[in-house]
Amino acid sequence: MIEIFVDGDGCPVKDEVYVVATRYGIRVALVANCRINVPEGFGVEMIVVDRGPDVADDWIVENVRADDVVVTADIPLAARCLEAGARVLGPDGKVFSEDSIGDRLAARDLNAYLRETGVMSGGPRAISDKDRSRFLSKLDELVQRGLRSTQSH
Repeated sequence: MIEIFVDGDGCPVKDEVYVVATRYGIRVALVANCRINVPEGFGVEMIVVDRGPDVADDWIVENVRADDVVVTADIPLAARCLEAGARVLGPDGKVFSEDSIGDRLAARDLNAYLRETGVMSGGPRAISDKDRSRFLSKLDELVQRGLRSTQSH
């Protein structure tokens, strides 16, 4: 059975994850550096890891399996999860893929450089209702693909 792993710190679409996970009866691992309130009865396990750079990311990468679904806005984490064979979705509903990850890593590095030099400021834009709708649809699609794939093995 597949699982959904959520990079929990600051994830704006946790409720949407719970809806899809409940629909398919699959486990959710919400991974964060501090306890986050999770609803009872949705199959959500709160995983609290030590504070520190990439500790939550490392836990996810060590526990994710092929066909699992990872929800994260963290592009380096997405790349690591793709290498492990997981399906990866951003909170904006955009799917990370082997074909797109290189460009997304390069854009991330360019934006970091532009912020450091003062050319650009601010972070990512807020999640819109359209993003939430796309996220729900794509998460449902990825979960179905993962379930089909595990059933055929």
